[in-house]
Amino acid sequence: MKISFSKYNGAGNDFIVIDSISSNLELTKSQIYKLCNRNIGIGGDGIILLKESVETDFEILHYTSDGNLGSLCGNGSRCAILYAYKNNIINKKTVFEAFDGIHKAEIINDDLITMHMKLNSGIIENEYGIWMDTGSPHLVVETTNTDELDVKNAGRSIRYNDYYKKEGVNVNFVERVSDEVFKIRTYERGVEDETKACGTGSTASAICMNYIGKTSSNKIKMKCLGGDLEVKFLKSNKKFSEISITGPAELVFEGIIDI
Repeated sequence: MKISFSKYNGAGNDFIVIDSISSNLELTKSQIYKLCNRNIGIGGDGIILLKESVETDFEILHYTSDGNLGSLCGNGSRCAILYAYKNNIINKKTVFEAFDGIHKAEIINDDLITMHMKLNSGIIENEYGIWMDTGSPHLVVETTNTDELDVKNAGRSIRYNDYYKKEGVNVNFVERVSDEVFKIRTYERGVEDETKACGTGSTASAICMNYIGKTSSNKIKMKCLGGDLEVKFLKSNKKFSEISITGPAELVFEGIIDI
């Protein structure tokens, strides 16, 4: 079977975007793994399927590169939004369905998109760092030198420890640059490696840095390896609302592949 695909990246976090609205395409775990493999497939941190939605403009299904259905992906969602806009599925403002419910988003210009986010849990401090769910489960670990950190091994040691092994967790290592700027590097479950950027991780980390008093700002630039993401929120009595993330998305190439 031949399928059409588009390769996108959001701040270096790359995805294979496939329109399944009309075809109702379903992919097996082995097909997803092969497509995401950088040696024998297209290559990507995951696959984004656009599906028909009764309540919103479309639904996003995010599959991680290990072939499993993933939770919310902020960068992947922005890639899907840009794809939908370029293919006349939506206008510049959209409402879509994702893993953790309904989200609003807006295309600011040709490659910059703002997406509204959610804090789906409490903020929990433990011996490993600070945990919260921003559509995906994230642990935030403050560090002083992200540039020299072995993120794959450090992240993997936490993701597969006895505490987190069953459900898994994304691990974010965050370094303060200034009150409004932080560096971040992320180990992602499902990819089981460091990625160039993580939208839900940047959202969780920005909220965390404000929560623990490392910044008083509610507009924070998260400097990922693949590009910058800007997180905004309102805060009242340590409660966070009106959360959004703004960042780039771009089409890399398009093609047809036989699966």
